[in-house]
Amino acid sequence: MGATVAFTDLESLAGTNIAELGVLEEECCYFESEIESEHQFEDIVGKSAGLRKVLDYLGIVAPTAATVLLHGETGTGKELIARAIHNLSPRRDRSFIRLNCAAIPSGLVESELFGHERGAFTGALTQKAGRFELADRGTLFLDEIGDISLDVQPKLLRALQEREFERLGSARTIRVDVRLIAATHRDLSMLIRNNQFREDLFYRLNVFPIEIPPLRERREDIPLLVHYFVLRASRQMQKRIRSVPKQAMEALVNADWPGNIRELENFIERCVIFTKGHELQVPIAELNASHSRVFATASAFEQAERNVIVDALKAGSGQISGRGGAAERLGLKRTTLQNKMRKLNINRAEYVS
Repeated sequence: MGATVAFTDLESLAGTNIAELGVLEEECCYFESEIESEHQFEDIVGKSAGLRKVLDYLGIVAPTAATVLLHGETGTGKELIARAIHNLSPRRDRSFIRLNCAAIPSGLVESELFGHERGAFTGALTQKAGRFELADRGTLFLDEIGDISLDVQPKLLRALQEREFERLGSARTIRVDVRLIAATHRDLSMLIRNNQFREDLFYRLNVFPIEIPPLRERREDIPLLVHYFVLRASRQMQKRIRSVPKQAMEALVNADWPGNIRELENFIERCVIFTKGHELQVPIAELNASHSRVFATASAFEQAERNVIVDALKAGSGQISGRGGAAERLGLKRTTLQNKMRKLNINRAEYVS
């Protein structure tokens, strides 16, 4: 193998994933704000088994009207998958409307979802259509659904089940036909146990779950992604970068990328900015330092978790389940605690008194 990894034409590896936007009058304000935003991960690039599994599920569920729940770490491309589902569905000619539930103040989420009438609350100077109305006969993508507040969850559940709702400040019921795709990086089961998420809403969302693998579980896709991001960034910056050094590519493949594809894309963009010639300049030392920091942080976290479990076992005289046991003290299920103990090599017998 040569000293560098040359580029190939990667445009054939990924299909365009941007829907043509409608021009309905009701949607004008929404799309005027959206047109300025940058949609990362415009294409799906990769051929790993984990990604192929996701794409297989995508092809199965897209033609239906089923609700989809995407779960994956931050930066794995959940919105990209949601857009692909929409573009492969019978609703492709209608709107794809998105809302990041974590980016909107909790007091405004209801208004964003269902809209409001003029004067419904302080600052409501005009009537506003919510995302459900804008997505009628199209697709509504709710990102970070795990961050939606408890007081809004019953209203969301009703809108999904009955396909109807009222704007804030209005008694008129509005009926819609919306296909919902939700996404989260959080453990909704744990939120349910902590009374932070409604169980009935979870079941309504979890019709067709898709788990999106992190980048560290699909390392064979990293060279393709690197070439794709270099090619795209080079064109935007009008540079002619033709190759990636073999040692740099190996470092990129072996890095942890806790921020997943988003982190890789941003890192490659920075490399392109610094590159002056035809060969990509990659700060390998920075990658190694990042790896060390991540490893150290993970080790510190595991040690802290181990200390907490050991303290609970000591307080419970080695008892795991039952009243006063370590599981109860920690607010965990017995099986969850036992799994953590096995992972951290904690022997209960050492703390029986």
